[in-house]
Amino acid sequence: MATTLLRKTVLTAAGIAATAGGIAGPAIAAHAAPTTSTSVVADRKGHGERELDVRYEAQPNFYFCGPAAARNALSVQGKNIDVHTMAKEMGTTEAGTNSINDITPVLNKETGTKDAYKSVEISTPKADDKQTDTLRADVVKTVDAGRAVVANIAGTATDTDGTTHSFEGGHYISVIGYRDNGNTVTIADSADPTTATYRMNIDNLADWIATRGYSTS
Repeated sequence: MATTLLRKTVLTAAGIAATAGGIAGPAIAAHAAPTTSTSVVADRKGHGERELDVRYEAQPNFYFCGPAAARNALSVQGKNIDVHTMAKEMGTTEAGTNSINDITPVLNKETGTKDAYKSVEISTPKADDKQTDTLRADVVKTVDAGRAVVANIAGTATDTDGTTHSFEGGHYISVIGYRDNGNTVTIADSADPTTATYRMNIDNLADWIATRGYSTS
């Protein structure tokens, strides 16, 4: 299993539980979530906030979180790309999608602009103020451009409702909106359609991404 920065195996909870010797995963999903498609949020702009209209789909198995996050992110641009096509382009296997650097080129290809997205690394074990400020600015800029951020996260984070989301082996999510000038973000999470979206403080998200990275405009 690769352990260098931005090159970590990404599994959802079910994948970790199914992997011999794996780290105990979260209690949110005992089995792969069924694919579900629904419109989750509507576009809203003004007063320091915006949320994009995502055509949400849950990931069809435990290791497709990377392709599913990218598919959900691209859906805000009106694109409907098959998640299996995404997985093939990213080199996704049962070990997951290796890196955010495998997702960024696919986002650029499907967006139709080679520099629409770039990979940003948060290399430290915990995000510092500068890294958090950069993430906040990147989310606002990307969402205002009508695009979603894709983030590679690991560990446990708490949303604004006090619910914990735990992916000790790693996971991918989409950031599809923000409030309070980017201090709170809206996340589309393919792992479980019963919690398809939730909001999180930007500081918590930055620490969730720490040691990994995200794709942003």
